[in-house]
Amino acid sequence: MLESYVTPILMSYVNRYIKNLKPSDLQLSLWGGDVVLSKLELKLDVLEQELKLPFTFLSGHIHELRIHVPWTKLGSEPVVITINTMECILKLKDGIQVDHESCGSNSTNRSTTENTKTSAKPRRIQQATPTDPDLPPGYVQSLIRRVVNNVNIVINNLILKYVEDDIVLSVNITSAECYTVGELWDRAFMDISATDLVLRKVINFSDCTVCLDKRNASGKIEFYQDPLLYKCSFRTRLHFTYDNLNSKMPSVIKIHTLVESLKLSITDQQLPMFIRIMQLGIALYYGEIGNFKDGETEDSTCHNKDVLGNVTGAEDETRIDMQYPAQYKGQELYSQQEDDQPQGWVSWAWSFVPAIVNYDDAEENYLGNDPTSTTHQQKTQTLKDPIVSIGFYCTKATVTFKLTEMQAESSYYSPQKVKSKEVLCWEQEGTTVEALMMGEPFFDCQIGFVGCRAICLKGIMGVKDFEENINRRETEACFFLCGENLSIKGLTYLTNSLFDYRSPENNGTRAEFILDAATHKETYTEIAGMQRFGAFYMDYLYTMENTTGKGSANQQDFSSGKSEDLGTVQEKSTKSLVIGPLDFRLDSSAVHRILKMVVCALEHEYEPYSRLKPDIKDERETMLNPEEVASLEEYIPTRHTSVTLLKCTFTIFMAEFNLLDHLLPVIMGEKNSSNFMNTTNFQSLRPLPSVQILVDKINLEHSVPMYAEQLVHVVSSLTQPSDNLLHYCYAHCYLKIFGFQAGLTSLDCRGSYCLPVPIVPSFSTALYGKLLKLPTCWTKRSQIAITEGIFELPNLTVQATRAQTLLLQAIYQSWSHSGNVSSLAVNEALMNEVFQTVGVKSKNPLPTLEGSIQNVELKYCSTSLVKCASGTVGSIKICAKAPGDSGKEKLIPLLQGPSDTKDLHSSKWLNESRKPESLLAPDLIAFTVQVPQCMDYCHSSGAVLLCNVQGLAVNIDPILYTWLIYQPQKRSSKHMQQPVIAVPLVMPISRRKEDEVSVGSAPLAKQQSYQASEYASSPVKTKTVTESRPLSVPVKAVLTITEGCRSPEERMKEFIGVVWNAVKSLTLQLEVQSCCVFIPNDSLPSPSTIVSGDIPGTVRSWYHGQTSMPGTLALCLPQIKIVSAGHKYMDPLQEIPFVIPRPILEEVINCGDVCHYTLRSHLLGDAFPWTISLHHFSIYTLFGKQVTLCLVEPMGCTSTLAVTSQKLLATVPDMRHSFVVCLHVDLESLEIKCSNPQVQLLYELTDIMNKVWNKIQKRGSLSSSSAYPESVVGPFPSSPVRSSIGTAPPDNSTCSPSADIGTTTEVFMETINFSFLGISGWGRLGFL
Repeated sequence: MLESYVTPILMSYVNRYIKNLKPSDLQLSLWGGDVVLSKLELKLDVLEQELKLPFTFLSGHIHELRIHVPWTKLGSEPVVITINTMECILKLKDGIQVDHESCGSNSTNRSTTENTKTSAKPRRIQQATPTDPDLPPGYVQSLIRRVVNNVNIVINNLILKYVEDDIVLSVNITSAECYTVGELWDRAFMDISATDLVLRKVINFSDCTVCLDKRNASGKIEFYQDPLLYKCSFRTRLHFTYDNLNSKMPSVIKIHTLVESLKLSITDQQLPMFIRIMQLGIALYYGEIGNFKDGETEDSTCHNKDVLGNVTGAEDETRIDMQYPAQYKGQELYSQQEDDQPQGWVSWAWSFVPAIVNYDDAEENYLGNDPTSTTHQQKTQTLKDPIVSIGFYCTKATVTFKLTEMQAESSYYSPQKVKSKEVLCWEQEGTTVEALMMGEPFFDCQIGFVGCRAICLKGIMGVKDFEENINRRETEACFFLCGENLSIKGLTYLTNSLFDYRSPENNGTRAEFILDAATHKETYTEIAGMQRFGAFYMDYLYTMENTTGKGSANQQDFSSGKSEDLGTVQEKSTKSLVIGPLDFRLDSSAVHRILKMVVCALEHEYEPYSRLKPDIKDERETMLNPEEVASLEEYIPTRHTSVTLLKCTFTIFMAEFNLLDHLLPVIMGEKNSSNFMNTTNFQSLRPLPSVQILVDKINLEHSVPMYAEQLVHVVSSLTQPSDNLLHYCYAHCYLKIFGFQAGLTSLDCRGSYCLPVPIVPSFSTALYGKLLKLPTCWTKRSQIAITEGIFELPNLTVQATRAQTLLLQAIYQSWSHSGNVSSLAVNEALMNEVFQTVGVKSKNPLPTLEGSIQNVELKYCSTSLVKCASGTVGSIKICAKAPGDSGKEKLIPLLQGPSDTKDLHSSKWLNESRKPESLLAPDLIAFTVQVPQCMDYCHSSGAVLLCNVQGLAVNIDPILYTWLIYQPQKRSSKHMQQPVIAVPLVMPISRRKEDEVSVGSAPLAKQQSYQASEYASSPVKTKTVTESRPLSVPVKAVLTITEGCRSPEERMKEFIGVVWNAVKSLTLQLEVQSCCVFIPNDSLPSPSTIVSGDIPGTVRSWYHGQTSMPGTLALCLPQIKIVSAGHKYMDPLQEIPFVIPRPILEEVINCGDVCHYTLRSHLLGDAFPWTISLHHFSIYTLFGKQVTLCLVEPMGCTSTLAVTSQKLLATVPDMRHSFVVCLHVDLESLEIKCSNPQVQLLYELTDIMNKVWNKIQKRGSLSSSSAYPESVVGPFPSSPVRSSIGTAPPDNSTCSPSADIGTTTEVFMETINFSFLGISGWGRLGFL
C-alpha cells in the first residue's frame, strides 16, 4: 500500500533529471527495495531551467545511481540514495545572455507563482497516483514527511568543471553525505513534533580538491599546476525551525559550515586565472552578467534589489514602484530602458530557498485531488519569507603564493615539468562569513577574522633571503601582523553559530534576530565587531522599507497591480569596514614579493565581463511636476561605505637589495623583463635603520547615489534643481587622519627596535572630494562643478638634526636607486648621533631645526570651462634648537610669517614701541587661481591669479650653517670591530666614468656579456669597509641625447611661446608685503621674555638689552604690487569658480605705442600692460651699543610692462611669435652709504657663506671629509678695511692727525655716499 504513495515521489525526482529512463522498470525495481542504474545522462536543459544560472552545461553524467528503500522499516530507517561518480562540465553562456524563462522568481511575488508551479506539474504522475481508502490522508502526510525528512544522500566522487577562455577550474569531492541528526548532532531518525518543531541535518564533505589549470588553443592542459585546495574536509550543519506542524516552509533556516584547516596554494600562472574567477563572482553578485535578449523585458517575477546591482525596469507600474521610489515613476526612461539590467546572483539564490527545504511539490503530486491541497493553495498567498542565516567558519586558513619555472628532465625527449617555489604565505585565524536575509527587504552580511599575518618564504628573484641555511628569525620573515592570537582571543568567531555550544539552537531555545536597521546599527557597532574579532570586521546592510504600508514591501499583495497601494519604497545600503591594530613592515624582501605578485597578476589580461556604457544623455526627457519633485527631495537612496583603520604602524626599512627596475616597468605598462635571474647570496644588514609611521585612526567615507543614472537624468532636466538634489548627483569621499606621527628607528641583530626618534610629531588632517556623476548630462550648465576637493591641515611640525636628514636621505636613495647595489659601510658616528644611548649625554649635541605650518586650507574645483583653486596658509615658522651655555636649550628663530614688516625698512622701528604679534593676524598667504580648460574660452575670460602674501621675517643665523655642514666623524681604531650596516653608495670617481653607462642596469651577479666591448661594463663589486663614507647613492646622471635633438635656442623659443600663451591673457593681482632678512655674524637666541619665534622682537631685544650684540646685516626686500591694466581690486580669496568683468576700453596712458597696444590687447583678450610697484627697499646694519648704519636708503619704483606678439607668416615651416616688450620705469632716488664697519661685516658674512658653500660642494663631490667639521665661528681673516665699531679692532690709519701730538685718540668712520636722482624713461625691446 505504501509503495503506491512513495514510489511516485521517487520516480518524479529521478525521471525529471535523467534521460531515457523507463518508468516501468524503475517502478518494478523500487518495489524490490533496491534500484541500481548505470551510465546515466542528465537532462541538461532541465538543469539549466531549474538552476537558472548564467552557465550552460556542456555535459553531465552519472556513472551509477543506487536507491535503497527499506519497505519493512520505512518509519524507522532512512531511504538511502547513493550516486557514484557524477561529472558535470559548465561554461559561461554565449553572449552572457539569459533567456526570459530563466529569470528567477523573487520573494515579493512568490505567493503568486506558487499556483503556476502547481498547475505545471506532470499530470501523468497525478493520474498514476492511486487512492487507498484504508490510509487516511493525515497518516499519509505524516509518513511521507518522516520519509522525506530522513532521506540520506551519499555522493561518491563528485566532479565539477568550469571552462572559460584558457581557464579550467575543476572541483573534485571524494565523498559527500547528507543525513538527519538529533539534538547533539549525532546521526538519528528524527521528525518534527509539536514539542520540538526543529529539523537538523548534517552534510559531511571529505577530501575536497580544487584545481586551476591553463589549457592551450586546442583545449589540452600541457602542464598541471599545483592544486588550489588539496584534500580539504569540512562539515555543514542545517537547522530548520517551523512555526507549526502544518507549516510547509520553515520560518527560520540556518546553514553553517565549519572548516578546521584550509590550505590554499596559488602559483604565478594561476594568479591571473584566480582573479578572473573572483571577477566572475563579483559580476554575478552585482548582476553584471545575464542581460536579457533584445526585445525581451523582465516580467513580474524578475526583480532585483540594490545589493545585487541596479534595479531592473519593468513595464507595469507595480514593478516600477517596487524597483524605484515612487517619485521616479514619472520619468519615462525609468520604466522603459533599451537594455534591461541583469538579475543579481543573490536574487537568483533567494529563489531557491523554498526549493531547498520544501517538498510541497512532490507531496501535492501524490495527493492528487486531496482537499488539503486546495487549502495549501489558499495559504500560500499569505506565506511570509523565512529568515535565512548562512555562515562559513574557518579555524585556520593559509594561502601560499608560489613562483614556477620550467625544469627539463635529463633525457632530451622527456617532457618538461613545472617546479614551484614558495615565496609568500598568508595565515589567517578565526574567519567568519555570515549572511542574514529575510526576503528582499532585509539583507546583512558580516565578515571578520581574529588575526592574520604575512610571512616571507625562501627566496625571491634569485636573492636567497629566507632560505633554510640563512637561519633568520621568524619575526624577521613576518612583515604584516594584524589582530590577536586565536589561543588568546578564544572561540568568539563562532558566537551564535550552530557550532557554538552557547547558541540558542544548541540549548533548546529559539534564536532572535535583529531585522530593524536602526537596532542593527546600535547593536553591531565598530567596537562590538572588534571585540568579537580583533583584526578585521565588515558589516554590509541593505534594507528596503515601505514608508506608507504597514508591512514590509515583500509582504504586500501584488495581484491587484495597483501601485498606489504600495506607497514609497526607501532603500538603504551601508558598508562598514574596521581594521584593527596592524603592523606593516616594508623591507626589501616584502616589497619585492608584493610587487612580484602584482606583476604576475598583470601578465594576462582578460576581457571584462561588463563594459561601462557611454555617458549619452537620453533625449527623451519628461518634466516632473512639483509634487514629484517634492517627493524626490524627501528621500534619495544612497550607498554609503565607511572604512576605519585603528592603531596602524608602518615601518619602511632601508633597502638591503633593490631590483625594482625589473618590476616597476611592468606595473607601469612598459616592456616585461621577466627573463632576469639573479643568483646573489643574501647577507642581512644589522643594525638596519628605518622610518616608522604611527597613525591612531584613519577614516574613509564614500557615498554615491544608488541609482545614479536615473537620478542624474531627472535632476539635469529640471530648470532650477535645488542644492539638495545636486548634492546627491555627486559621489562624495571624506578622508580623515588622526594622530599621524613619524620617526626614525633601527632594527638590531637581536630583532628588537631602538626607541623611535621623533621627526614628525602627532598631527591630524582631513580631505574631502566629490565627483559629478555622468558629466555629459550637464553640458548645457557650465557652472556646475565636475570635481571639487577641500584639504585642511590645522598644524604640521617637522623637526630633525642634520644627521637625521642624512639618514633619511640614505633610506630614500636606497629605494630610488635602480641597478647595481654595492655595499659600503655607513659611518657609525652617524648612527650614534641619530640613535643615542638612553641616559648618555652627547659631547657635541647637534642643533635641531624645527619647522611648522598652521591653518592650511585648500580648495579645488573644475567645471567644463575652467579649473580653479583657492586657499590660505595661516603661518609658517622655522626655528633652531641648540644647547645653551648653562645646559638649557636655546631657541633661535629663523623664519616667521606672517610678521609685521611694514616699518622695518627704516631703523626707526628699533627705538619705537612695537606691539607683540597678534594671534588674530591675517593669513600668511591667501590666493585664488583660475585657468580655462581650453584656449577658446581663454580668449573671452582668460586665466586669473589673485594672491596676497603678508610680511616675512628671516634670520640667517650661523646655527643654520652649523646644521648644514655637519659631517659624520671618522671612527677610531677601537670601533673597527663593531657591527656596521651596508647601504648603497656612489662608486669612486676613478671607476664611475668607466661604469656610468651600466650603473643603472648592471645585475647583482656578474654575467657574461655578448655585446661589443665599447658597451660592456663590469659590475661593481660588493665590499664592506669600516671607514667613513658619505651617504649618497648612485643614480643615473647621464642622459642620452639623440643626434636629431633640437638646439637649446629652439627649445627656449618654444618654451617662450608656451609661456606667452598662458600669460598674455592672465589677469594678475599680486600683493607681497616686505620680507626682512637679518644676517648676523653670531647667533641671536630668542630671549625668554619674547614670544617664541618673533624675529623682529628678538633683534630689538638684543639691540637694546645686550651690549655684545653681533654685527647684523638687515636686508629689507621691497613690497611688490602687480596689477593688470584696468583690473579693479578684489578680495584674494574668492568663492570658486568666479567671473571677472573685462572692460573693452581702459585708461589711456600718455604714450602712443602703449595707447595703441592697450586698445588692441583688450580687443584680443590680452591682460597687458601690467603695473608693477616696488616700495620700501632698504639695507642697513646693526652693531653693538645701539649703533645703526644705513647702507641703502629706503627706495622704490613704479613701472609699466607691456608685451605684444604677432605670429610670423604661415609660409615659415616653424611658426613662431614675434615679441615687442615695452617697459616704463619711474625710479625713486637711490642713496648708498658705505663705511668701514659695514665693509668689515660684509666681508665676514661673505667669508662664512663661502666656507659653508665650499664644504657642501666638497661633500657632494665625494672628497675626503675631515675628522671634525671646521668651525665657522671664531677669528676671521684680516680685512683690508678695519673699524672700531662692533667687533672689529680699531685701525690707526683712521685716527686724526692730532694723535701725533699727544692728544686723545679719536676714531672716525670713513663713509662713501652715492646718490642717484629719480629716473623716468621708456625702454623697448623686440626679438623673435
